[in-house]
Amino acid sequence: MTSSVQLRGEAAEVSLAEAQAVLALVQDEERRGRLAALVAAIGEGEVDEVEAEALEELLELGLQTGRLRALYGPGGEQAALKIYRQLPRGREVGRAARGVTEALSSLQGKTLESVSIQAVGPGAYLLSLEADGTQLSVRLDRQGARLTSVGV
Repeated sequence: MTSSVQLRGEAAEVSLAEAQAVLALVQDEERRGRLAALVAAIGEGEVDEVEAEALEELLELGLQTGRLRALYGPGGEQAALKIYRQLPRGREVGRAARGVTEALSSLQGKTLESVSIQAVGPGAYLLSLEADGTQLSVRLDRQGARLTSVGV
């Protein structure tokens, strides 16, 4: 469904710096080729679907580890987040979050009877809510927020 994503200003600077840093370290020729293509595309100010996948990987890692904020500050982190949200996985995470928000809004105005959170694995949690007989469970993990069950 996607077309190209434009990269300008700080978003282009952060993306280019990260792609170049990883390219300098990677030994695998196939991955080096993908990163070199990404560097070239960023230099041109636009990534297509193929380069978007490589850029997603870089941005996800940098955002999750805090590297982007540490190296480029809050502004660089925000620029990377803005670009990430335009990439396919970023758009999907946004759609999933909107779906969970819509489900949770069904509880609005109801009396909260119970709420719990359960660790289901490393970095993965299950949030369970019950309000006026409606039960919702939401999984929160590295892939985002997903509604896992609804009960009435």
